[in-house]
Amino acid sequence: MFEQFLQFIFPFTILLFGYITNGSSFPQPLEKDEEFELIEKSRLGDLEARNILVERNLRLVAHVVKKYKSVNIDPEDLISIGTIGLIKAVTTFDNNKGIRLATYAAKCIDNEILMTLRSDKKLRNEISLHEPLGTDKDGNSIYLIDIIKYECEEVVGKIDKEQKIGILNKIWDKTLQDRERMIIEYRYGINNNDHKTQREIAKMLGISRSYVSRIEKKALKKLYDGLMAYQTNQTNKNIKNSKLQN
Repeated sequence: MFEQFLQFIFPFTILLFGYITNGSSFPQPLEKDEEFELIEKSRLGDLEARNILVERNLRLVAHVVKKYKSVNIDPEDLISIGTIGLIKAVTTFDNNKGIRLATYAAKCIDNEILMTLRSDKKLRNEISLHEPLGTDKDGNSIYLIDIIKYECEEVVGKIDKEQKIGILNKIWDKTLQDRERMIIEYRYGINNNDHKTQREIAKMLGISRSYVSRIEKKALKKLYDGLMAYQTNQTNKNIKNSKLQN
């Protein structure tokens, strides 16, 4: 199940690394009214609304992680941990809190990283799948494992999800070299591989941790560039088809 969770945050990690490594601007923050509407939809189980809220607030993860550059945790792991904090924030936020989502999310991201730093456990054990995140509209407790199962088993939008997975698989096979593919598989528990830290992979391959980090960043950038190229191509096709119909 932990591997499923890592794969759940993987697309957001690709986007975040793409923004950082390419020096691209993060998506603009949502307008207050638009954010309010998406939060309400997300609380009712709208996965698309939740994902938009996460993506449009990824800049917060990058901002908070900067404070922890000197800690003894791989930067990529910090980003993954911060992304988990952001997802928790979006999942548990209530418009009635009287604050903006960004304020609440920044605190959640910070807390998630601090909890990791205070623990002596390995990173893979940091996330309790049975950790209560809050309550739903009926007062029932919401657990992290419920969110993961819901994401993995959601039927609505299944075709779109499978299409995106297919696209990512094509980019994966076409652009990544064998070592890049192997490192990403171990880092994110993909294809039934156990999740490993950069240090564990470095020891396994007989190379330095910094070299593993460079390979991982290069691979994530390739995946990001491939996804952006596909998106641009699809946009151009839609524009062309629209003109032909008119």
